[in-house]
Amino acid sequence: MLRGLFGGGTKGAPSGAGEVGPAEARERVQRGNVLVDVREPAEWQSGHAPGARHIPLGQLAARMGELPQDGEIITVCRSGNRSAKAAELLRGAGYRTVHNLKGGMTAWAKDGLPVER
Repeated sequence: MLRGLFGGGTKGAPSGAGEVGPAEARERVQRGNVLVDVREPAEWQSGHAPGARHIPLGQLAARMGELPQDGEIITVCRSGNRSAKAAELLRGAGYRTVHNLKGGMTAWAKDGLPVER
């Protein structure tokens, strides 16, 4: 289970499971893939990646229907821990290609990528 949470995959996990860095995540979002920010509302309001969808981790199970089953999804939080849990939850629900943004919004901002407020 820990390997699944931290990008190593689990037995039977889809080949699209893992982590991506900030620059790769941005490129994938620009190609039309979905970035899901699972942070709390105050964190979201303090700054988020352009084009991200805001679904706090506590609401994700109830709101999965808002996400495409057949597309690629990248999850993000502040540092990558909550979004790793979100990615595992989505994979467990049958989403085929889910990645966690390694280092979260902290890494995104550190790499100088755009942040909306």
